[in-house]
Amino acid sequence: MARLRRKACIALLLFTIFIFGTMMGLRTLKPTDGFSDLAPGLDPLPMMAGKVDRRSVSRDATSSPGQAQQPAGSNTKAVLSNSGPEGTIFYDVHIFYYTWYGTPHMDGKYIHWDHILVPHWDPKIASSYPRGRHMPPEDIGSSFYPELSPYSSRDPDVLESHMEQIGASAAGVLVLSWYPPGLADDNGEPAEDLVPAVLDAAYRHNLKVAFHLQPYRGRNDQTVHDNIKYIIDRYGDHGAFYKFTTNTGKSLPLFYVYDSYLTPPESWSEFLTPTGSHSVRGSAYDSIFIALIVEERHKHDILAGGFDGMYSYFASNGFSFGSSHQNWKAIKAFCDGNNLLFIPSVGPGYIDTSIRPWNNHNMRNRVNGRYYETALQAALNARPDMVAITSFNEWHEGTQIERAVPKKTVTRVYLDYQPHGPDHYLELTRNWVEQFNKEKEQWLM
Repeated sequence: MARLRRKACIALLLFTIFIFGTMMGLRTLKPTDGFSDLAPGLDPLPMMAGKVDRRSVSRDATSSPGQAQQPAGSNTKAVLSNSGPEGTIFYDVHIFYYTWYGTPHMDGKYIHWDHILVPHWDPKIASSYPRGRHMPPEDIGSSFYPELSPYSSRDPDVLESHMEQIGASAAGVLVLSWYPPGLADDNGEPAEDLVPAVLDAAYRHNLKVAFHLQPYRGRNDQTVHDNIKYIIDRYGDHGAFYKFTTNTGKSLPLFYVYDSYLTPPESWSEFLTPTGSHSVRGSAYDSIFIALIVEERHKHDILAGGFDGMYSYFASNGFSFGSSHQNWKAIKAFCDGNNLLFIPSVGPGYIDTSIRPWNNHNMRNRVNGRYYETALQAALNARPDMVAITSFNEWHEGTQIERAVPKKTVTRVYLDYQPHGPDHYLELTRNWVEQFNKEKEQWLM
């Protein structure tokens, strides 16, 4: 018995030493091993290559819809999350949002739901596929069918439902697809006048709104400069207008610039570098500008152009260098080495054959949510500053997490979320967003 007790004591001692050593090892982890860029209260990082380090936390003071945001002070506590009607939301998770939909009741006609079948650029390939356009409400330009039925983005009830759903997903910032007044995409109608309603609806749910600048004929560095002035002058004082707080304490608007590669970096640098001919830096319109990375070479162009970071947008893994999950760690390392933000974009799947019938090779099956979870985990593994979700309601490309329902007509059978319910992707998003923030807290301990 004495021998057994002696062995038990030795085993207990070894176990205690193991636990103590493990705890000491965990305590030696540096903040830079994880998500230190998102930690409130950390000292500002130094200047790097003469450029202020913009990687930081997202901070927004709670204010009324028409109240200006107060300048960020060094002693102001950063707000990474907030309580909304649907639960806690997190401002480091952004979600792309579209207001280009219309119906006869609200808009006099269907808009976007009746999307054309886009012909392939090669006439030989195009001749093998159907042409024409969809005929709502039974036949819409999507492989899924919305729970709200084909809706108008101008419908206040639709806006309210959308904000409720986004809040339920825990994403805190909706990234609004934006064209200047009077302009729209090739299949839509101008919708800039909807921005105030979106801001007001977002404010009621404690959500923030950032802007996703879309390409238009004649867009260049100077017209984008004018666009930024317009947006900030018109909406910058709204309580739902999103501002990102840098490590130097500045609270700045954040803009995503879609298809930024269409303008050469030499032109962007005139706008985005301190020595540019019409530089925005240090002015009342200085902001955080996030460029789209598609090809690998774009990361160097983004750096040369004076952007503050890059995002990948596309939800089809492998479609581009930027959207390929396997490249995200390398992109993040490049961004870290050059004082840039990296915002990987994750999506639940991809299918645009309802509008591009020849594009089946880029389809990514949702696999009941497993594709989404794989993308979310890949983003988490890259330890990004923020994450963007593609998308809330881009129905044409089948990337939406908005509620969808089963639908069968005489000519079509729509995809759906079964065996799960309409909220499946909202729930998956919330679960992951909460995990994302718990993970960051662990790395910061």
